[in-house]
Amino acid sequence: MKDFSNILSRFALCGNVTGVVPLGKGLINDTYKVNTDEGPGYVLQKINHAIFKDVALLQHNIECVTRHIRGFLVASGEGDLDRKVLSFVPLKDSEQTWLHDGESYWRLSQFILDAVTVETVNPEYSYFAGKAFGEFEAMLADIPDTLGETIPDFHNMELRARQLREAAAANPAGRMGSEEAIAILQEMECHMEYACTAERLHREGVLPKRICHCDTKVNNMMFDKDGSVLCVIDLDTVMPSYVFSDYGDFLRTAANAVAEDDPDIGKVEFDMDIFRAFTKGYIESASAFLTPVEKEHLPYAAALFPFMQAVRFFTDYINGDTYYKTAYPEHNLVRTRNQMALFRSVMARREEMSDFISGL
Repeated sequence: MKDFSNILSRFALCGNVTGVVPLGKGLINDTYKVNTDEGPGYVLQKINHAIFKDVALLQHNIECVTRHIRGFLVASGEGDLDRKVLSFVPLKDSEQTWLHDGESYWRLSQFILDAVTVETVNPEYSYFAGKAFGEFEAMLADIPDTLGETIPDFHNMELRARQLREAAAANPAGRMGSEEAIAILQEMECHMEYACTAERLHREGVLPKRICHCDTKVNNMMFDKDGSVLCVIDLDTVMPSYVFSDYGDFLRTAANAVAEDDPDIGKVEFDMDIFRAFTKGYIESASAFLTPVEKEHLPYAAALFPFMQAVRFFTDYINGDTYYKTAYPEHNLVRTRNQMALFRSVMARREEMSDFISGL
């Protein structure tokens, strides 16, 4: 275990450190629980600088968001604030909430006592997720600060389309010669104009960008021991985006009957029970600020994200698997088939989805 004493000594924490242990199973940042002789302790994270290249911007976004949410909760008469919004610890010699030790980037936040995350994806927790992420967006609807993109063009479908076309034209790994690859590309091109609807609507001035979470998974919420949602966590991807990002990305993973790399595409199906539960919670908490255009295009958002992910997997397959980790040579192709099957399943249910949303 690394000696964290030099790093922790730079932060203005309370009490003496009694131990540091690994925490969670995060795939991006390295996370540790810091135990102290007073208080609930802290969470120490090494920020993945390969993904989040501008740490100052990253922490600026997070500080603006958590400060605004805290102010909203205070104005609403909420108590127990340190369990309902993340709180980051500054350095001893400045108000900065991140440390560069010459090699890595670190941050420290207060540990939320008696709180848990869940991995279960069912209608009950999908409803909680919809409500929590809708409330998260609603609290930030009037944030006065200017936030930047921590991962530029993260959910830009027009960029993904260009990347796919460039990869197919260059064919660096020689994988575009098969009939299946050509057929996949042709099918994707048939839907590309529809998939780029968000960018078109934004240029037309009818689709705003809002402050969104952009990584809406059920395990990115903290629950109290009584089962109630405390707060949304993992704020690294919080940035300006379309609400479609938070809505569609959750359903892409939660409403697929199987994992995104399951090779049996006959089992791939869009789970309407998950859709209805998540949508009900989301509309309940977000309807106050959603525009008619945003509500009308929620079924589009549900279709967009499996399609976008399929395009990204297929682009990486064409390029020779340079981005996503793969377990075998056709792993990205299997993922592509899976996500395209999910996209077709969503497309077949758009009218039913629209009717449900209209009835809420």
